[in-house]
Amino acid sequence: MRSEQQAARLDELSWFKSSYSGPEGGDCVEVAHTVATVHVRDSKDQRGPILSVPTGRWAEFIAFAGRSWR
Repeated sequence: MRSEQQAARLDELSWFKSSYSGPEGGDCVEVAHTVATVHVRDSKDQRGPILSVPTGRWAEFIAFAGRSWR
């Protein structure tokens, strides 16, 4: 469970919806980032769980995912 202070900081972030998310809903992911961390959440459940990943690890994941789509 997140503390109230942590939750308030996460609420202040600028969240961006995935460009792959359609206007009809469905599987929608949002991300927000700080200098040290990338946060990922379900856009349909904005008060639900948030995955927080160090920026270096996120960059590795994105590189891997990009290679996997080719």
